[in-house]
Amino acid sequence: MTRTDTTGAEILIRGLTKSYGDHRVLEGIDLTVPAGSVTALLGPNGSGKTTTVSIASTLFSADAGTVTIDGHNTVSAARAVRSIIGVTGQYVAIDDLFSGRENLTLMADLRHLGRAPGRRRADELLEQFDLVDAADRAVSTYSGGMRRRLDLAMTLVSTPRVIFLDEPTTGLDPRSRRVLWDIITGLAADGVTIFLTTQYLEEADQLADRIAVLDHGHIVAEGTATELKKRVHDSEVRLEFPDDDAFDSARRLLPSARPIVESRRLDIATDDTVSTIRTTLNLLDAADVTVTDVEVHTPTLDDVFFALTGSAPAEPVETDTDTSGAA
Repeated sequence: MTRTDTTGAEILIRGLTKSYGDHRVLEGIDLTVPAGSVTALLGPNGSGKTTTVSIASTLFSADAGTVTIDGHNTVSAARAVRSIIGVTGQYVAIDDLFSGRENLTLMADLRHLGRAPGRRRADELLEQFDLVDAADRAVSTYSGGMRRRLDLAMTLVSTPRVIFLDEPTTGLDPRSRRVLWDIITGLAADGVTIFLTTQYLEEADQLADRIAVLDHGHIVAEGTATELKKRVHDSEVRLEFPDDDAFDSARRLLPSARPIVESRRLDIATDDTVSTIRTTLNLLDAADVTVTDVEVHTPTLDDVFFALTGSAPAEPVETDTDTSGAA
């Protein structure tokens, strides 16, 4: 669902290498983020996601390799790059003593928007991010979800063509996470290029046109969610049996099935689940073998993540304990 009527800009990462002391974080990665797309960089903690975003957004320098955004090299043309990008990091970067409006107008001043245009832009963003009622309250009174929305609004003051989001929903409750997803989806629909990092597989599945999996400094897979799922294995038909006799009989009848002994279950890989279920159940019925449960399992991004990195995916951890009803 890459948009062709985009105002976004392409990101090209080539041969990116970075070390901290003796620790090599990035091992010469290549990645293309098409203009107007949402690309998710997925990986376990310490895989190099934040380092990649930091280099691409001109915050860090690489040891080797290049990043270009809209044709501008991020080192030799850093000023041009910074004029078209916005960055939202893992940690909220707003002033707790200021109000939401004051934070936005300060950013407008720093971006040289001019007094009147800057105030208009602040009002637009307060409306867009549903912060009007809290606009003149100190940010210290905001919930976690409100703070995260304001942080993203700060990034949008100068209407960037490219936005980097480094683990944007970490610590948010499910409702706040969904609100932020809706905002990101809206930005993408407007044609903004979005490059986000995440450990949350559902987030990548929901938001991204393309997903790249980073592990130990290497891009180990890249593609759409559907393409990545197909790389792991076919769908499986899973059959459960009531007792050991039925299970053993089924194993003899279905020698290619993968047995899960402790569950008395047989897993049959297939690319045609309907035909497999029909044929298998007919075979077992003819042999008078009882089946207690039939389940079709299709590959998930969890399967992809585990197969490619050997790590279990992160589970969302909620730290937003606000009970006022604001997300």
